[in-house]
Amino acid sequence: MSQLLKYRENLNLTQEELSAKSGISVRTIQRIEAGTEPKGYTLKMLAKALNVKETELLNNPVNETVNYQLIKLINLSSLPFIIFPPMNILVPLLIMYFKKENNLMTKQMVSLQILWTLISVIVFFSSPFLNRIFSIDFPLVLIVAAIACIINIYIIILNAISIDRKGKMRIFLNFNFL
Repeated sequence: MSQLLKYRENLNLTQEELSAKSGISVRTIQRIEAGTEPKGYTLKMLAKALNVKETELLNNPVNETVNYQLIKLINLSSLPFIIFPPMNILVPLLIMYFKKENNLMTKQMVSLQILWTLISVIVFFSSPFLNRIFSIDFPLVLIVAAIACIINIYIIILNAISIDRKGKMRIFLNFNFL
């Protein structure tokens, strides 16, 4: 039985009444009650009309159980590969998909590595130009690479400690690339 159907019937609403209350077409409500998952604006408006949380209308709610040890392993799997930027993204991504730990936190971890790698590459390749502009005699490229690695290690370890203690990441993004 569809969650939408259950909540609609509990409130003794017809599909037409729910349509008028939510602004969603009767046909869309019929499709959702037949098994289609509501998304985005439709989910938001139906939840608002029924006065329930959006997750309560989903037929397969998000699994609340989280394997924090596996998430910590996925996070720490970037450490051995901080010198080889594509691998510090690829290894956690592969573990994430093969272990089917595809949740917001793991996506955030991989996205954080992607963003950090992009920033590091841009700064790394712009450092020779900074050398010339400021007439610096020593190779700035090596210093930039070392600092990028140290900061990446710091981010990974800080997040691992935070996941272990609080069950959430300390450094995260408000978006993800995945």
